[in-house]
Formats: sequence, C-alpha cells, structure tokens
Amino acid sequence: MKKTSLFAAMAVALTFSAQASAHDHSNCLDQACDTQALFHIERSEAGGSATAAESNIAKRYGTWGIDTDGMDRSVRPGQDFFRYVSGNWAEDTPIPADRSSYGNFAVLRDLSEARVRGLVEGYKPGNPATDGDQAKVAALYAGFMDEAAIQALGAKPLAPKLEAIRATRDKTAFATLMGAQQGDFGRSFFGLSVSDDQRDPDHYTLYLSQSGLGLGDREMYLRENFAPQRERYQAYISQMLQLAGWPQAEANATAILAMETRIAEAHWTRAESRDRDKTYNPLELAAFERTAPGFPWAAFFKSAGVDQATRAVIRQDSAIPKIAAIYADTDLATLQAWQAFSTIDAAAPLLSRDFADAQFEFRSKFLSGQPEQRERWKRGVALADAAMGEAIGRDYVQLYFPPDAKAKMDQLVTNVKLAMGARLDALDWMGPETKVEAKAKLQNFGLKIGHPETWRDYSGLQIANADVLGNAQRSRQFEWDYRRARIGKPVDKAEWGMTPQTVNAYYSPVKNEIVFPAGILQPPFFDPAADPAVNYGAIGGVIGHEIIHGFDDQGRKSDGKGELRDWWTAEDARKFEAQAAKLGAQYEAYEFPQLPGMRINGKVAMGENIGDLGGITIALEAYRRSLQGKPAPVIDGFTGEQRLFMGWGQVWRTLWRDDALRQQLVNGTHSPGHIRAFAPLRNVDAWYEAFDIQPTDALWVAPEDRVRIW
Repeated sequence: MKKTSLFAAMAVALTFSAQASAHDHSNCLDQACDTQALFHIERSEAGGSATAAESNIAKRYGTWGIDTDGMDRSVRPGQDFFRYVSGNWAEDTPIPADRSSYGNFAVLRDLSEARVRGLVEGYKPGNPATDGDQAKVAALYAGFMDEAAIQALGAKPLAPKLEAIRATRDKTAFATLMGAQQGDFGRSFFGLSVSDDQRDPDHYTLYLSQSGLGLGDREMYLRENFAPQRERYQAYISQMLQLAGWPQAEANATAILAMETRIAEAHWTRAESRDRDKTYNPLELAAFERTAPGFPWAAFFKSAGVDQATRAVIRQDSAIPKIAAIYADTDLATLQAWQAFSTIDAAAPLLSRDFADAQFEFRSKFLSGQPEQRERWKRGVALADAAMGEAIGRDYVQLYFPPDAKAKMDQLVTNVKLAMGARLDALDWMGPETKVEAKAKLQNFGLKIGHPETWRDYSGLQIANADVLGNAQRSRQFEWDYRRARIGKPVDKAEWGMTPQTVNAYYSPVKNEIVFPAGILQPPFFDPAADPAVNYGAIGGVIGHEIIHGFDDQGRKSDGKGELRDWWTAEDARKFEAQAAKLGAQYEAYEFPQLPGMRINGKVAMGENIGDLGGITIALEAYRRSLQGKPAPVIDGFTGEQRLFMGWGQVWRTLWRDDALRQQLVNGTHSPGHIRAFAPLRNVDAWYEAFDIQPTDALWVAPEDRVRIW
C-alpha cells in the first residue's frame, strides 16, 4: 500500500548485454483493441488534488520549459536519469490520497477535470428532454451529486435487473440476457464490439473477443503470487451478493471464482491478444453454433442487436470454443449468481454508500493501493464526461484551445514527419522494396489536432432528472446502439477516439492517423513559449512516438491505407524482429525490488517501447534539422540536446503506489512511466554524448548492444 521508492524500483540488471540477448482493454480506443493510448488510462484516476488546477491555467515549468528546481543534480545522468531530471520533485511530491499513481499526466488531468467541473456546474438545469445538451449534462451531474436521494434508495434500483436474472429458466434465456448486457451493467463471456474492418478499412465490422473475467487478466487467476488477490476477490463477490440480498452468497462466490478460473485458463495471453495477424479471424454468424458448440449463439446475437451482421471477426479464435464449452458445463444457478455479481459490481459507484464503498475498498484500495475515495464532484464530472464527452468538449475548446496552438502543432508534426522520412532514407537494414512501402505509409499519415470538426449528436439520448442508474444505463445503451447500427456501413473518417479534454494521444493503424486532443497540448508537453529543444523532447517525442506506432511490431502490419497486409520483405522483417526482441530483453531486465518476481512483459509492452525509442530518435532528428546548421544556444549551462532529453524525461514523471505498480505490470500495455523517462535513451548515442555517459555509469549500454530500429 505504500508509495514506491522510485530509486529502488528502477534497479537495472547491469549484466545486460550479452546474457540478456540469451488483453487489457483499459487503453483500447478502437473496438478491435489495436489502437492504444499514449499513456495508461486509469479509470479511477479522474480524481486528484485540486490545488494544481485551482486557476484553470496550465502550470508553466521554469522560465524555459524545465522545472530545474525539481532536478537532483547531485546524481550523474548516467547513473539515474529519472532522478537527475526529477529527483527533487519525486522526493517532495506526495501521491494524492485519492490516487494510486501520480505524475504529469495526472497534473493535466486535474486541470482538465477542474475546467470540466466549471462548465458542468455552470450549465442551467431544466428539462433534459427539451432543453438541449447542457440540460442533459446538468441532470447527469446533479442526479449523481444528490447523495441523500441515492442513499435513500439503497439497493432498490438494482431490483429489476436482479429479477430479470432470476427469471431466466434455461441456458438459451440466459444467453439472451447476456446479449442484452452490451447496453447494460452486466457482463458476458464474449465481448462484442464494432470498429473499422482491418482488412476493409472503409467499412465497419463486428468483432467478438474473449471476456468474462472480473479480475481482468488471466495471470491474476493462474499465478501463485496472486493468491491473496484471488482470496480477497472471492470475499468481495460474497460481500456484494450479500448486500443485494442474493442467496447463498459464500457458496456462489466460491463457484464463481472456480468458473472464472476455468475461463482464464482458456483465455489467450495479453501478448497473443495483441498480435494483429492472429486476431483477425472472420466467421459467418451462422457457423458459430458449429464452430463453438454449447452456447446459444443465435439468441445471443439477436438480443445484442447484431444479428443483421453476416459475420464477426473473432480475436481469439481458439479460446472461444473452450469458453462456450465452459458455459455448457456450468449450472444455471452459478451463471445467474455470476451475472448478479457482475451487475452489482458495475453499478456500485452509482448506488448507496455501502455498495460504492465496498467496491472502492476492493478495486481501488486493495488492488491499487489508493487510500481514499475521490471527492464526489470528481466522480460526478467523470460520469457526465463519459456519457456526453463531446457535448462538453464543444464548450471546452472555445475556452481553452487557442487557434495558434493548432498552428504551432501543425508545424511540429510536419517537422517530425520530415525527420521520419530522413530516418527512413538513412536506414541501412531496410531494403529498397520495403522502404517504398514505408514512405508511402508515412506520406498517407492523417493528423487530427485539438478537436473534431463535427460533433456528436446526443439528441437521441434520453436523460431524466433524479434517475442516476437509469441515466447511466441509457447512456450505455445509446452508445451501443450507435456502434451496432454502423455494421457494414462506411467508416466515418472524421470521428475521434478521444474527447478534446482528454490528456492523451493515439495512433490508429486502421485509419493511419495520429490524434492529439487539446487536453495534452499544454505544459510540460507543449508550451509555445518554451525553449524549442524542450518542446521537441516533450511533444516532439510524443508526436514521434505516435508516428512510430505505424511502424512498430503490430502497426507495421498495416499499409498506408490502413489495410492489414504484409508489405515487408522476409529479410527486412527478420532484421526488424531481431532488434525488437533485443529491445524487449532490455525492458525485461528491469527489476522492482519492492515487488519480487514482477517484471515488465517485453512482448506486451513492445509496441509502446518501440514507440518511445523511435519517438525520441526522430524528435532529435527533427530538432537538429530545425537548427538549419546553426549552433543551438546554451541556456542555464545546458546544451540544446541536453534540454531535449530533459524535456523527454520530465514528461514521464511518475510516482506509484506499490499495488498500483503491480496492477500496471500485470494488466497494462505500457512500461511504467518512470522507466519510460530513461529506458529508450540508453539506445540513443546522442544521449551518451550530451551527458558524457561512461561505461562505469549504471545506465550504460555498450554501442554494439544498443537497439537501432528507426
């Protein structure tokens, strides 16, 4: 539960070199889960200290973009670059009690949250049916903030849902109920989603994925070191069933955990589930009964409202028949108890304190080490933002996104793209045939900055005053109806996967585009008044990171039109994979002494790690080109390239509670932020030259062992 000692946590396996060579959906932006956010999206992280955001103005860092007071200059950069750039900050900064981790992303999320609060609380209440989007947002927020009314209701809002579960009399009826959960609070053994077709990027298609695990990843069920988490999870299941008055809570909790463990055994690993070649398996809907017998597929698809589709793309094809067999083998009473628990668990934050507190105690406090529940207004803002984010975003950009920010970002992106082109030209390991395709893909890169040009229409969303659970359920159904109605239709190329107020960024391989919402275009990522070197190291590195996703271990499998196809020569693919494996070994060598046995999964985090290395590499190239042959100025004794690398390191300031770090290592697709501050730099020759890194320094990697991809 304690705060991680970062300097201990960053222990490096210094014997690396010769010897080292010997699906989490939380970050998914597209429904096929091949588009990932720049940074881990912690759903419980919408809180945090309000002090950093009281003015609604982004904090500037120093006089030229770096918080020099936050540095620890007693440390050699080559010994611990995170500490050198951010050591004083790490020592002096507490993790807010309502967070499980904290850093620069969280600081900006606090700011965005405070701005959204100002908007939401300023919206005039009225009749949500007739008074427009602002009245709907106001009703969503006000309903959640009326804690007394919610408390008086207790478990009553759950009653119709639990009764519907009890009313299922056979497995077909239960599969029908399971299909309806796509727009409700319950869960299914199989996840349905609609997204761009990876082999036909101009049209939407239906996807089907493995699901059914209340603890998220299969490793939580199968690894011995997670036995305490499983024991506590079983107790939590029993507790929630008891609160809702479901009979035989303890016995059902035992049966549910046993059933989910069987499902976990059938699940693919996270590494397998991110392989785009293996996760594209189209199957006609009519063939499911034959291919995966034991589950009433027709009833499930009809109830979910997707039976108009002719086929679904299965992401984990070998897991689906196994899970269907588990469904057939499981008694109806256990299935009903599992669905009851899933529904209670999902609805708990919107219910009375006994439900909300129980969920917090397990999912946030126990699993992630977060000491305190977020203030109610923060949870209310998150609820409104999740339901009607673009409606709020329209007002957000008018207040907080100046036009000149977009113009300067356009120029930065252009410069970084040109730098990537120069890097492609200079690659000695890639043959001319593959280079032609790579350049065509780079040329076709799309760019979205700030906010959408057209906004989501929420006129069909029914919101009522004083109906918290009903509003949330109708929001879920509204979103699912919006998605499923698009099956087989042309893709909306203008659509965004994030709202403007989101502090993050992403690359979409199927659209071949990079997207930067207004929320991230603020210090320390982007400051128009900062030293250009710092901006190139910070937002330039992020731009580069997203561009490189088009060429990472999975992004490289799509071409310039977004189509999933192999455009690499066999020899070039072999060379790429050898370097990628070498990079994965580097990351897997990092140890976390406070979490014995826990390591970064190099295969799961591969795309993000390649993105970081390539991102800072091409940002450096872009900065050098921007100087046009002139020497960079020295500022406060720091050279231009020193400032660039410091800008990168400052972006990744991160503090972790031990339990949260464990969850990130198990369920996340990103390496921990404090590792990202220095790990890619160990492969960049210019970093060694800038800071005089020597073989005696802990972070030294011999030149012949450095990974050189992009």
